Amino acid sequence: MSTTNAKNTPLASLDEWEDDLLRRYPDPETIATSKGTDEYRNYEDPQRETVKEFYRLNHTFQTHDFVMKKRADFLKFNRKEMTVWDAFDFLNQLVDDSDPDTDLDQFQHLLQTSEAIRRDGHPDWMVLTGLMHDMGKVLCLFGEPQWAVVGDTFPIGCAYSDKIVYPEFFKENPDYDNPRYSTKLGIYEAGCGLRNVTMSWGHDEYIYQIMKDHLPEEGLYMLRYHSFYAWHREGAYEYLTDDHDKKMLKWVKMFNPYDLYSKNPEPPDWEKLQPYYETLVKSHLPSTLKF
Repeated sequence: MSTTNAKNTPLASLDEWEDDLLRRYPDPETIATSKGTDEYRNYEDPQRETVKEFYRLNHTFQTHDFVMKKRADFLKFNRKEMTVWDAFDFLNQLVDDSDPDTDLDQFQHLLQTSEAIRRDGHPDWMVLTGLMHDMGKVLCLFGEPQWAVVGDTFPIGCAYSDKIVYPEFFKENPDYDNPRYSTKLGIYEAGCGLRNVTMSWGHDEYIYQIMKDHLPEEGLYMLRYHSFYAWHREGAYEYLTDDHDKKMLKWVKMFNPYDLYSKNPEPPDWEKLQPYYETLVKSHLPSTLKF
């Protein structure tokens, strides 16, 4: 996934953002099975400039107008129609050989996440959530730049919290000084609930929209907000949340360590796991999904 076009792909790989999360948000949960969480990244290493440049682009170009155009475009779901298994094959075109934590393909990483959830006895719908949570990264295969696919998410249409990573880069965003969008509440009302708040565009919102008729509310919150670290890890934007968001927050927090710390160099035994996952998918999802 490397390129010389810095505007479109500032990261050497999609996984550099996820590796950076391990440094910024070390978690005491014991999800990791192959090594300690502190071994996934050396937290004392200086921040990689590729990640910093990624967030400069993300914070500069994720405007309210940009997000609304992307929603109008991609939420038509008119790019491809695939079975779930064909969709995983499609996603595997994003295999990244430079990831320092795993050389497994995207599907195997998702299997490791879902298997860690299953191993801890969580319900089938949460296992399916783990399996599907990064499916939205197919946006890259539709030509989207990385800063519009991955990265910590945040509300657009109101003032940016200083709890978002690299908040200084928002000063270059056209919305930063826009009177409509630059106040604390912006276009929203206090306590309006996150369901009424538009988030920055990326794989979280995209897969949520694909799956919103197929998972319980708890799983949908996991999909939609698992990259909203300013909220679920830093406590920001509470003034926009309602009682329902507060109730769902524990589920998002429960999911996060499985996503970050389930990587393991040992590939899942798909031949052994296949009957379970085929039954799981068939019981929850239609024969094809529209992307």
